[in-house]
Amino acid sequence: MILRLFYNHIEPSALLLAPPSAAERPGRPLASSSPRPAVLRPLPRVAALTEALRASGPPSDGAVDDRPANVSAMSEGRTIAPRGSRRLPPPVFFITGAVSLYWGAALAVIAFRTVSPVGLAWLRVVGAALIMLSWRRPWRGQWSWPRLRLVAAFGTALVAMNFSFYLAIGRLSLGTATAIEFLGPIVVAAVTTRTRRDLLALVLALAGVGLLADVQRRGSASGVLFALLAATLWAFYILLGSRVAVMGEGIDSLAVGMAIGALVFAAIGLPAALPAFGRPMTLLLGLSLGLFSNVIPYALDQVVLRRVRAGQFALLLSLLPATAAVMGFIVLHQVPLPVEAVGIILVVLAVGLRSRSVA
Repeated sequence: MILRLFYNHIEPSALLLAPPSAAERPGRPLASSSPRPAVLRPLPRVAALTEALRASGPPSDGAVDDRPANVSAMSEGRTIAPRGSRRLPPPVFFITGAVSLYWGAALAVIAFRTVSPVGLAWLRVVGAALIMLSWRRPWRGQWSWPRLRLVAAFGTALVAMNFSFYLAIGRLSLGTATAIEFLGPIVVAAVTTRTRRDLLALVLALAGVGLLADVQRRGSASGVLFALLAATLWAFYILLGSRVAVMGEGIDSLAVGMAIGALVFAAIGLPAALPAFGRPMTLLLGLSLGLFSNVIPYALDQVVLRRVRAGQFALLLSLLPATAAVMGFIVLHQVPLPVEAVGIILVVLAVGLRSRSVA
């Protein structure tokens, strides 16, 4: 699930850079030269959660202006959302992406009957990497060894996070695992900004996660541990993503990072995925999870980001734990206990409170 990024009042380190045009791209292999400047373009979706790392202070010299994203995009020569998409309100696209994300996760839980969570998570990453590599063709750009090493670490953290999340939802309800996982970016924001609003958001999130963990530890303590591990890896993913941002060409970096991460975990993921190779439909489902849970949410995030400010987008992110709980109920018939519902609501409030500070 995917990068520390987005628009208003954030430094360049919080942005991933879009690839240059074809005319600017010499097709050279690894080079020691530093990456050239590129047009800023956000990559979803972790940054909106953690854009607050700098939001409590004054904007830096490299801060993006405060105009709506579509206005600044036109002035910088970037593409904006198609005219037809502007007829629908941005929340429609965001919710569609969220439903795709957690519908994919719910399908994964069903497929756990034939393929282990580790095997299915690996197939998901492979599928997403194949789509992204075919789309971006990042080998045409300039790559330095320092950038490649950083992208490799970033991709490894991303794949490990996906593994941990799938191991969690194999033991916990989808809404509960998602709510616990959100503790990672909330902690990063609270520790780095240290504003009262962020600390209050952290307290709410801790209270919510505490309720969820207390309920679940009796049934699946390992599920809680995997969800907390996913939250920790999400935090590392954010911090590494901020360093990837300043290297440029963020979408290409995401594609390469996922490919490297898939290779790093192939020794674990491939044997776990072998049962899927004897079931073509299961194999197709595993690979298509990369489309449902990575590519479609990313593409729809881009449409939303071109029409709203980063703070407004961050506020929409507070819908994600609730969306996960709803999809778990509809697809998997997972009915949260009253205490679990309260815990999820507290996490939603924490994300919303955290997001309002950047609105």
